Amino acid sequence: MASSNLTAARLRELLAYSPETGEFRWIRGRPGVGAGSVAGSRAKNGYIYIGIEGGKYLAHRLAWLYVYGSWPSCDIDHINWVCTDNRLANLRDVERHINNQNRSRVRSDNKASRETGVSWHIHSRKWRSRIWLQGKEHRLGLFDTIDEAKACYLAAKRQMHAGCVI
Repeated sequence: MASSNLTAARLRELLAYSPETGEFRWIRGRPGVGAGSVAGSRAKNGYIYIGIEGGKYLAHRLAWLYVYGSWPSCDIDHINWVCTDNRLANLRDVERHINNQNRSRVRSDNKASRETGVSWHIHSRKWRSRIWLQGKEHRLGLFDTIDEAKACYLAAKRQMHAGCVI
């Protein structure tokens, strides 16, 4: 990704941003791209990148720069977890540990429970509940039913992440 040498003024000379749709469009044409064309392309990681003057920028960070006139101080979080949804209402500037709370989706290798924070503990033959906060694992306990383990996880999530939109 490019360094943050790009200014809001220069960005606004090159692109128009719609806070309602989250799209960037080129103001002037350039080789292979006409004026008014949607800017950017989706990368393998799912995010939209826009090439500007030899640099490659994440569209959600550009949206922040465009609207507020300065680069975000922390991470830009997509509130609805859709990394192509760059509408201003879906973006927030948050610290990394808060943004990482959105990673608490079900892991692809969690075939047993399909529940976030709940997995089968083979040695005890019970359902295990655990949660992570600021990179630290908190073991919540072992339970006879998946519903008990899930309820424990959700209660811990509400308590530990209080005040954060998750």
